[in-house]
Amino acid sequence: MKLRILAVGKLKDPGLEALVGEWVKRSRSFLPIELVHVRDLAALRAKAVQPRIVLDERGVELRSTQLADWLRKLRERGTRQVDFCIGDAHGFDDEDRAAAEKVLALSQLTLPHRLAQVLLVEQLYRAGTILFGHPYHHDG
Repeated sequence: MKLRILAVGKLKDPGLEALVGEWVKRSRSFLPIELVHVRDLAALRAKAVQPRIVLDERGVELRSTQLADWLRKLRERGTRQVDFCIGDAHGFDDEDRAAAEKVLALSQLTLPHRLAQVLLVEQLYRAGTILFGHPYHHDG
């Protein structure tokens, strides 16, 4: 199963790009991650497929193990691709949230969308390591 992150705007920071690139590279052997930067919300909406996960501070917060379990269930039902959507600085509207299979919060704090990309890609890598029994994740 491929995980695709659709994000409005580019990272524009070499440090953030390097972090995201490292997690994407590490995830190849677990759950491949593709990062797609789009121009605006309209382009994101046009590109996103189901299942579509919208990142929004009003969404449900999951533990890393819960995220891994949810991804495992999607994989078991034959899902080939999951789109994780990160909006612009204004976030998503009610229609976007209603159209999503899941609305996920990385935190109750409002995060800059560029930082959300880094956090999400690391959590997706972590979920992959949990699913494949790799010792990266320490539950405690």
